[in-house]
Amino acid sequence: MRDQHPASDSSARRLSTKETAELLGVKPETVYAYVSRGQLSSRREPGGRASTFDAAEVQALARRNRRETAGGSGSASGDLSVRTRITLIDGDRYYYRGVDATELAAHHSYEEVAEWLWTGRMERGAAFTAPKATVAVARRAVDALPEHTTPTDRLRVATIAAAAEDPLRFDLSEEAVLGTARVLIPTLVAALPPQHLRGPDDGPLAHRLWRRLTGVEPTEAALRVLDTALALLVDHDLAASTLAVRVAASARAHTYAAVSAGLGALEGPLHGASSGLAHRLLLDVLDQGTAVPVIADELRAGRRIPGLGHRLYQGEDPRARVLFGLLEGIPRAEPALLAARDIVATTARHAPLHANVDLALAVFTASCGMPATAGETVFAVARTAGWIAHTLEEYGERPLRMRPSGHYVGPKPPQPLPE
Repeated sequence: MRDQHPASDSSARRLSTKETAELLGVKPETVYAYVSRGQLSSRREPGGRASTFDAAEVQALARRNRRETAGGSGSASGDLSVRTRITLIDGDRYYYRGVDATELAAHHSYEEVAEWLWTGRMERGAAFTAPKATVAVARRAVDALPEHTTPTDRLRVATIAAAAEDPLRFDLSEEAVLGTARVLIPTLVAALPPQHLRGPDDGPLAHRLWRRLTGVEPTEAALRVLDTALALLVDHDLAASTLAVRVAASARAHTYAAVSAGLGALEGPLHGASSGLAHRLLLDVLDQGTAVPVIADELRAGRRIPGLGHRLYQGEDPRARVLFGLLEGIPRAEPALLAARDIVATTARHAPLHANVDLALAVFTASCGMPATAGETVFAVARTAGWIAHTLEEYGERPLRMRPSGHYVGPKPPQPLPE
């Protein structure tokens, strides 16, 4: 085994991401979670984009993980991976229950993809509807909020209101959870204040959501982009919000409460709000006519460039690739597409970062007359289906298994009482 190499030999070695993952006993993409938490350092090798890791550092981390797990700290307190059958990210592709997610999104509606994620069965023509009483309760709660309330706040309040109206929310059986899922998602959309007052408030979920995002009249091509975006964003392995959902489900919180946990984590600027930052950047580039001064100002202020790079993909985010392809068929999106390409090309002079889904969402929202918060709304509505899939899966695991032990680093007790 690699961790049996003499220290003098291993200290000079660099390990690839695959070798590091094998030594740690995790998936390759999980290695970068260790990096983001400061538990492991990486280095880009000269002349290439591949990251490598110091062998001695990796071996030390592997030994520490084994010690923590052997010490009875519950379910792998040192292990960042969680067993799941829902989503696999492999290379620059990702899969829902073994099927290429981009292919599913290209050939099936958001509702159909959600059903596939929940049940493993393809329900052709799947449609989500909500009882009028549930929608009325959620709308009253959302309408009582201040005008400046964020979309995620509105969705969180709508979730709580729908939960309060549901006397069966504590039934955690699969049938009951699926029933909740099919009602909650359309309730969230219906509770958002409409921007477009014309047209029926029924049909595919993407059509209903469009009316909440913009007053611009939709085209079939634009509606297809929105529906595809929803399907592409349904799930993405264990993002921060999904982990929060699984922790809540591990404690056997009901489905509404688990979704609320996900919405809370989603609101962070490094997660769901990233598309809004990319939207504003894109508008600045369109206003300036070039990305050069905008990128320079961002870097001078010490800010990272939103919409670029993803720790799980070496190349372009596959979700961005699909959306960019569809947006090319929308004439009004051409200026925003050109601006996005300018952002990528300008930044690539110093950092070879590819576009991610946040930049693609920004092109869509900016070119369709939507506010900067629209991408976050799309993300939250889409991801609710994935959160519920993970909730269902976690209900089938041992309760409270998501309970790591803290590593205390404070003053050694006993300390005297404070004066």
